[in-house]
Amino acid sequence: MSLTLLYRGKNVRFNVKLNKLHWLSALMAFALISGSVLHLVITSNDEPKDAVLPVLAEQVGEPVALSSEDQAQITALTMKLAELQSQVLRLNALGDRLADENNIPEEEFNFQTPPPSGGPLLASLAEGKSLAQLLGELTELQTELDHEEKQLKMLESLTLGHHITSTSYLSGRPIKKGWLSSYFGTRKDPFTGMPAHHKGIDFAGKEGAPVIATASGVVSWSGERYGYGNLIEINHGNGMKTRYGHNKTLLVAVGDVVNKGDVIAKMGSTGRSTGPHVHYEILRNNKQINPIKYVYRKAK
Repeated sequence: MSLTLLYRGKNVRFNVKLNKLHWLSALMAFALISGSVLHLVITSNDEPKDAVLPVLAEQVGEPVALSSEDQAQITALTMKLAELQSQVLRLNALGDRLADENNIPEEEFNFQTPPPSGGPLLASLAEGKSLAQLLGELTELQTELDHEEKQLKMLESLTLGHHITSTSYLSGRPIKKGWLSSYFGTRKDPFTGMPAHHKGIDFAGKEGAPVIATASGVVSWSGERYGYGNLIEINHGNGMKTRYGHNKTLLVAVGDVVNKGDVIAKMGSTGRSTGPHVHYEILRNNKQINPIKYVYRKAK
């Protein structure tokens, strides 16, 4: 017997002569392969109950066990969201109070209504972020809200005149004990030895000595600042500010209302300084002026 094969539709013929023994071997091999395939099909029909059901159960919402780390992060996120919601409510109340006191039209400045927004659809920024990353971003948002809340409180104090009376009148020294060590104007720079303009006056004393406010006002800066070291700045209204530089320790925060004579810091030598002292500045409309006449000014 001969077997003719057609190769990919081309007229190429192969003539193979097979005897009875060859045909019998081929039939037995075919039967063996067919039986194996049939066995696999039959046995596979019995397996889905055990192999597929767990997968289906997972897809239809079976509870998934979370690791202790994930559970802790979810708890932290929940607590952080609650803190932010409370803070937003406080900001809304403060903003509404300021708007009411200053007769700002509701349609112009409404804290309760979300601002209109829009724009093209973008991919979600949350995609691919871990719980730890989201928690970090929420913490950054809370820091920004803290800063905005302090600024609003400061604005409220300045606008409504809370606790600020005639004691906002600038006078006296920013220290209780110590001496005037450097004047306002041109002087020899203590680091370069070259003539330089000194924008304030210096009061020397012992490290840790109290630094006091020379008038009532609202703290507008409390922190490190280039050249000043640890700096306190107080806004007294009517364009007047005072600065107290090189402090060792700061005792007030931005938004705090201080009265004349309150201790606001401890004397130090931070920043560009050669020893413990207070660098004292007075600013009128954000420009430094000579503080000396205010130092010797009689208090009201």
